[in-house]
Parts: sequence; C-alpha cells; structure tokens
Amino acid sequence: MPALFKVELIKFSTITELPNAWNPEHYKALLELMDYDTINDIPLAELKETCLILLSENEPTEAAEIVLKYIFNERLNSGQIENLSNEMQEEKVYEEYADLAFHEELFNATQLLYETYNGKFPHPEAVQFKFKVTASKADDLVVFESHSESALLRLLVKGMPENTLINRLYHEQIESDDFEESKNIIWQLKKEETESNSITYTIISSAYWFKDLKYTEGFEASTHSDAD
Repeated sequence: MPALFKVELIKFSTITELPNAWNPEHYKALLELMDYDTINDIPLAELKETCLILLSENEPTEAAEIVLKYIFNERLNSGQIENLSNEMQEEKVYEEYADLAFHEELFNATQLLYETYNGKFPHPEAVQFKFKVTASKADDLVVFESHSESALLRLLVKGMPENTLINRLYHEQIESDDFEESKNIIWQLKKEETESNSITYTIISSAYWFKDLKYTEGFEASTHSDAD
C-alpha cells in the first residue's frame, strides 16, 4: 500500500514580483541595449528607476521587444519576439505561451513592463505558499529526494478540486511515472526545514496553476516520483 503523507498549508500569498528576478546587472544590460552611454555613472540605487524611465520613452511594443530580446537572447527569433511583444499587452503570456519552460521568464518580463507603464500590460499575479509534508515513517520521505517537483505536484493536486487545471491538463502525467512538465509548473522550490519525519517547502509559481490551493485545508494523500 502506498505511503500516505499529511499536508498542512502554512501560508499562501499572492505576489506581483518574483524574488531576485531583477538585479543591478540586469538593469545595466537593458540600459546597454538601449544605447545608454554613461551606465557606470549611475548610482546603484538609481539603476532601476533610470532603466524604467528609458524603457518608458519607447512605445510599449518597442519596450517589450527590448526586454524580450534581453531575456531570451537567441532562444527566440525576431518574429517570435515581435509576436510576443504585441500579445503580451493584452494577454498573460506567462500563462498561455505554448512552451512552459518560458513561463517564469515571461512573468518577469510582464512584471517589469507593467511597472514601467503603470498598468498598460496585464497585472502580474504569482503565488507563494509554504506547506509541511509529514510522513508516518521517515523513510517514506525519500520519494521527494529525486524528481522533487513531480512528487510534490502529484501530492498537492490531490488537495485541490478534481477539476483543477493541472488535473485537467496533465491527468495522464500525474498517473504515470513521467511528469517532466512539473519542473516548469513549479517555478521555484525551496526546502525550508527538515525534521525527523517531515519537510517544509516553499513553492513559487503562477496563480494560473495553484489558485485553488488557497482554499485547501489539511489533507492526506499518496504520491510517487518520476522514474529515473
């Protein structure tokens, strides 16, 4: 019989910016793309503001192209960047783009452009939640050591309604031993604390995937990891 795990949701919050998504080096690189001459003369505390001001001097579509070119470099061609720069003004491309591997970075692009144009781009919405997984036997926690994202996602889905989006789109992967998409559904995973028979995690992802978890009470369920 598969091991049962008790899941306790400790904290759930909506965030509009991912931790460490943008740093001074990123702002400098964007300023360089916009041909700003005296980047090294800008005080560190003013880099972000300067970057946003220069971005705002462009039309929104042009600014989006600048940000996308920086983030995706050679991973997207000019036609893809042009299409995205138009789409992302009306759509949450960080939820809808076909390649899940791009979602977190598309969120970061949307967040910066939303801030630059004070709302002309969709309001970015992600979630950050902390939860504790407790096992009857410490040895059962080994399931989370390899392919952590797939094992945790299979577990968390069982605490959400049957018609939750992850269940509807990835039911076969949840039941199988190959859930490669889990690594891109979970944007950031951090192990916060380990005790004798429990582990506390924090996950950051899109509200698109996990909004139903907000209303989840404690539950028990089994899970399994992907095959090596």
